[in-house]
Amino acid sequence: MPIEIDGLVIPDRDYSLVFVRSGGPGGQNVNKVATAAQLRFDLAGTAVLAPRVKARLRTLAGQRLTDEGSVLIIARNHRTQEGNRREAEGRLAELLRRALVEPKVRYATRPTRASKERRLESKTRRSGTKSGRGKIHHDD
Repeated sequence: MPIEIDGLVIPDRDYSLVFVRSGGPGGQNVNKVATAAQLRFDLAGTAVLAPRVKARLRTLAGQRLTDEGSVLIIARNHRTQEGNRREAEGRLAELLRRALVEPKVRYATRPTRASKERRLESKTRRSGTKSGRGKIHHDD
């Protein structure tokens, strides 16, 4: 079933979902039932995303990025496969939402003359306050 994120549809061929056994406490259930979800999104092979979005997603994925160029998301917080599947898809959707946002271009600006003067004036005032805290010298 394709995943839809803000109008962007990720086809089935671009991701795979498998269930594995989850670690940690849980008694006999944890040894018998494969509830942890591993969602693998083929970032390198997808044609849905633009190259700039792919580059941003690569950066955002961090350690979740595999050597093959896939994003690996493991969800094991819920006791059911359905809960973990939803969580994994939700995490992928959040990553993609953040990658789709084009960062604003920053333009270098210079401080105004007035702001420089205000800064120097406050430094002079502060310096006077601090120098007034020192020992008093009597000039006799």
